Amino acid sequence: MMKTFFSSQKGFFITSTLMILVTCLVVYITSRLNSLLFLYVWYFVLLMASLGLFGLVVFQNYKRKYNTRSRFSELSYTRGQQIILQDKDLLQSYFFNAPFGLALLEESRKIKSMNPAFCEMIGLEEDRIFNQDFLDFIDDSQKNYIASQFETSVAEKRYARFEMPLKSFNVLKKIDLSGPEKTLLVHLQLLSSDKKSLPAEFLVYLMDITDRKMLEMQFSQSQKMQAVGQLAGGIAHDFNNLLTAISGFCDLLLQRHIAGDPSFADINHIHQNAKRATALVRQLLAFSRQQKLELQVLKIPDAIAEITHLLQRLIGESIQLDVQHVRELWNVRADKTQLEQVIVNLCVNARDAMEHGGSLLLRTENMTLTEALNIGNDTTPSGDYVILSVTDTGKGIDPAHLNKIFDPFFSTKEVGSGTGLGLATVYGIVRQSGGIIEVNSALGRGTTFKIYLPRYTGPERVAEVVTEEKTGDLTGMGTILLVEDEDPVRIFSSRVLKNKGYTVIEARSGDVALQILQNDPDLKIDLLLTDVMMPVIDGPTLIEIMRKKDPDLKVICVSGYAEESIRTKLESLDHVHFIPKPFSLKQLAGTVKMVLES
Repeated sequence: MMKTFFSSQKGFFITSTLMILVTCLVVYITSRLNSLLFLYVWYFVLLMASLGLFGLVVFQNYKRKYNTRSRFSELSYTRGQQIILQDKDLLQSYFFNAPFGLALLEESRKIKSMNPAFCEMIGLEEDRIFNQDFLDFIDDSQKNYIASQFETSVAEKRYARFEMPLKSFNVLKKIDLSGPEKTLLVHLQLLSSDKKSLPAEFLVYLMDITDRKMLEMQFSQSQKMQAVGQLAGGIAHDFNNLLTAISGFCDLLLQRHIAGDPSFADINHIHQNAKRATALVRQLLAFSRQQKLELQVLKIPDAIAEITHLLQRLIGESIQLDVQHVRELWNVRADKTQLEQVIVNLCVNARDAMEHGGSLLLRTENMTLTEALNIGNDTTPSGDYVILSVTDTGKGIDPAHLNKIFDPFFSTKEVGSGTGLGLATVYGIVRQSGGIIEVNSALGRGTTFKIYLPRYTGPERVAEVVTEEKTGDLTGMGTILLVEDEDPVRIFSSRVLKNKGYTVIEARSGDVALQILQNDPDLKIDLLLTDVMMPVIDGPTLIEIMRKKDPDLKVICVSGYAEESIRTKLESLDHVHFIPKPFSLKQLAGTVKMVLES
């Protein structure tokens, strides 16, 4: 009764009045008995009255502050949940306006309430979902797994979290499932009741994580392609050294076994197949973007004009070739040979897509991008670009294959009809040139490849690297320091240059070359012929060290592959000529003579 009495404001005032009346009565009685006793009693009564009033005030404040009775107390949730549930209207607003699917389920998994996003995700109206078992909407292949998640959540009193494909819902009649497979992240939040008489409930969250899964897959794919590129570059490096030796010694043999010799045909077959292998290795390097590009200022129409007759022979008479250029097309800076390779590969690919003939259009135009362009995993910044389009009227590309066409060794052709490196090579060259490539295709309507190359506005620079084979007199004079870590390549190169009249000093590494120069300070080197990738001291570092002593030293680098850091270092050096591996006898001798006479 006292607890009930003190729990109201009315009881507080009645108590205060009674205490004042009692105090007055006690004071009157004691004043009649003894003045000293009266004084003591008076002090005691005042003290007790003060403590009583103070306690009542504190008690009332405590009850106002920590009153746990509310209109939601019957739910018996935890204190944190009660605070959230104090405003039912606000909670309902959060529930129904959430940007992800939400549904409240009974312990039996029957759906008591859901928000519009939940209905939209599974493609059903609210009246068809209400009071239905959640598992009734799940495909049989996923039903047992999801049921176990509910059971585990109840048994262990914790939430469950798992991923499932959207197509696992067996009622998706209004949902577009085309394109990438949609993935949902499902959270099962167990809402336990404090009262044992009330059953547990589930709050189910459905979130579309398709974009996140796509990013994860793209990142994984880019890592895989990077690993494949590094592997391809390493293989190409070793193969280029082998092919240099094979082709080189074939050249030496062909000098002694001329046409009509019984061995000529055999040697020539070896030589021709070595050239085919060389083309394949260069495709690997182009795909891995680890080749050395000979950049020069180009007008794309001029490059196309030089290979038009070649293209016409490649595509055949049943395909009509049309070339269109806009006036005042901007310049680009690219490797002319590699750009021609890109055009040839795309045209051959188009030819194979038009088995019964058609038309092939090569078109160039200027375009200014006002914002960054995102194509697949690649992004190019805003700015001025020259666009080269290759459009065919072939059978088109299956949408399921569009995201794989630039993968190495992927091909839709019959076995033996191609290497699967054609488009991978195109992609590698375009990306290494600072561009980006886009493909649009429709089955039965044809395909268009668009290449975006950045506009070049700087001064025109004459390419310093010469790789053309020289004919005529290839003899010469001078002292050449030949630095090559591969014995077969060094032996072949030394024999060729000695046969042409040069004095050749051989070194199998950069540190050995420096030791030779240190042992003979008066040795005059007319030309340094060095490999790029070598142990201990690489080619660019050796060039820098030797040019400190002789700034005018003439240099030729040979390599079939170089890591990114070394390529960057090599490109920063001035007046360095380059010969790609594998090189021929005439190419080596001709380049050496040209550099020494320049």
